[in-house]
Amino acid sequence: MVTGAGAGIGRCYAQRLAALGYNLVVVDLREEALLSLRDELELGQGVIVRTVVLDLATIDAAERLYQRLQELSIEVDVLINNAGIFSFCDVLTTDAERIERMLLLHDMTATKLCRLFAARMIQRGIEGYILNMSSYSLWMPFPGLAVYSASKAYLRAFSVAFSKEVGDQGVHVTAICPAGVATDLYGLPHKLQQLGLRIGGLISADRCARRGLNALWRGTRCSVPDWWNRIWIPLLMLLPMWLLRPLRNYTMKFQK
Repeated sequence: MVTGAGAGIGRCYAQRLAALGYNLVVVDLREEALLSLRDELELGQGVIVRTVVLDLATIDAAERLYQRLQELSIEVDVLINNAGIFSFCDVLTTDAERIERMLLLHDMTATKLCRLFAARMIQRGIEGYILNMSSYSLWMPFPGLAVYSASKAYLRAFSVAFSKEVGDQGVHVTAICPAGVATDLYGLPHKLQQLGLRIGGLISADRCARRGLNALWRGTRCSVPDWWNRIWIPLLMLLPMWLLRPLRNYTMKFQK
């Protein structure tokens, strides 16, 4: 099962899992995108694809999704918690509902889905896999990213600890923390996305999905794609405000 499968990294996860022969449950808010993906994968890969249109940024979304699959007698061997939303705005100028939805989607729903499906995997006695999409921004507690980076920091910490709780029972849990990815999540124009790909500042959604699945199959608890991103982490955590202030002044015009 892949959440947020309608576009971007989630769609690439679905495509790669279908290529491996997995039947799929794809979840998203965008019905047309899901139907397009279903047709593509069923015709191209010969797998069965079930679509679920559901708002995962609600308090009971995980239970509703789990119950839906139980009613359909569908078991999940691989869970990809990919659905996410982005906000680049100071906390005081961010709508309270958006903050709530981000925390529900990234943290509450993902946590509950991990709990529900891991318990079922263990009950069934299978080797299960859960991948949670964290973010490189968890090491970037910068102005404008307060809520987003904190929500992703929680997801990484939860994933690493949860993997230790369920690993001996046959469930592998991985958090992947990619840096910039060329998707529409950040609101970047396509021209800037292509420029980022050419100069190496961004990676493609498919490359991110490939790295994520490789880390999941290896049993890696936390993965940061590309070694050069890993070496910057200590510096990002130590940047003083006097260095961040000019960047903040420049990026204020992009906050929305």
